[in-house]
Amino acid sequence: MHQSKCIVCKCKLKVRLRRPVNKHLRKYLRKTFLIESSESDLICGKCSRPAYRQAPFPVLHQASLQNGGQESTCCAGSPPSVRLRVQAASKSHAYCFICKKPGPKLIVVPQQLRTEVFVKHNILITAHSRCCPCHLDFSLSQFHPDTFVNFKSMDDAFVNKTTITELLDTVREFAIKSSVKRMSFENIEYYSDIDLQNMTGLNKEQFLDFHSMLKEHIRETPARSKSTTTGIFLFKMKTGISNSLLATLFGISKSSVRRAIAAVRTMLMQNFVQHYLGFQHISRENVIDTHTRTLAQSLLAENNDQVILVIDGTYIYIQKSANFQFQRRSYSVHKGRPLVKPMVIVTTTGYFVSILGPYFSDSKNNDASILNHILCNNIEEIKEWIKPNDVFVVDRGFRDSITLLSNMGIHAEMPAFINKGVKQMPTEDANTSRLVTKVIYLRMFSM
Repeated sequence: MHQSKCIVCKCKLKVRLRRPVNKHLRKYLRKTFLIESSESDLICGKCSRPAYRQAPFPVLHQASLQNGGQESTCCAGSPPSVRLRVQAASKSHAYCFICKKPGPKLIVVPQQLRTEVFVKHNILITAHSRCCPCHLDFSLSQFHPDTFVNFKSMDDAFVNKTTITELLDTVREFAIKSSVKRMSFENIEYYSDIDLQNMTGLNKEQFLDFHSMLKEHIRETPARSKSTTTGIFLFKMKTGISNSLLATLFGISKSSVRRAIAAVRTMLMQNFVQHYLGFQHISRENVIDTHTRTLAQSLLAENNDQVILVIDGTYIYIQKSANFQFQRRSYSVHKGRPLVKPMVIVTTTGYFVSILGPYFSDSKNNDASILNHILCNNIEEIKEWIKPNDVFVVDRGFRDSITLLSNMGIHAEMPAFINKGVKQMPTEDANTSRLVTKVIYLRMFSM
């Protein structure tokens, strides 16, 4: 193949590397290198680049094109590359542009992710850049939060017309999507720990840990991602707002919100609750050794084989139902609003052993009747888990269950009443009442 030499460095040039010497280059060569050149001379890209960098205005390049054996000259409207005053990533395929480690297992950064990095960090990543897979979180389709903390980039970026056009189109598309979506949990690094905890009840670390247990069991849809589905469920549980308002906040339909909540709830019941809640998830020995306070063990138990459980009912307020029968049975005369009552069973350290129910809140379901129903129907096989001489710490609302507990051999510790005609409790009864009341309050505060 015929080769020509560069007028400056005298290196041999292939056809695709030849650059004609135009008027601006001749002036630059005359001033810098004292070289007189003509239009037929050629120059390489390395030697011509300093001239274009020093040019105060765009330079028109001339190219000789062969058209039917005749030589014609055309002028390009813009230079092949433009210098931008933005940080840029290296374009090497041989090493990672973040940690500078060599390959061979390097990947191309997706277009959407390159646009997000440019918008957030003002760092231009081209399609020619490569990075290690360890810098990407594929579950959330984003870089790790600390990736660009100490990132070393090039001071200037040289991009061509195609790259600029693609960048403008992707930034425009990103802006349109951002204006349409009201809220999203796809990139939780945008939120601070306080804001995320106010919305979901979890900080960033807890949210990611919770999402890691869900992402394998829920699917991604065109309307919402897996992380957004998790965020919708936690947002609903934390705030209790209606599905219509959630649909407005997240920019999706009401039916999509309903399906997201149902999917996460079903997954939790199948893969999460059974491992962390219920009498079958923990043994008696574990409760006695790990989740029993020493003070309660010494004052309420006679030996080290007794399990001490604190039992009490709590409230979950609900909306007024359109079903008349359910509306009557869920209305609490005591609280003056509709609610349901789950029965909570915890240890003296506040560890949740089980939550049974929920039950209706009418007059037929007080704390004593609910406990009697649990024991008589052997809910969650509670009779096989508990043993005689175990201790149940209850309040005075369970006074109608004392007989049943005594028949089963369970010791019930309940604040004592002052007998009629007595002005002061005996010392033993008063100390027991104080201890039982303290244990119940500790259980309430730990919830």
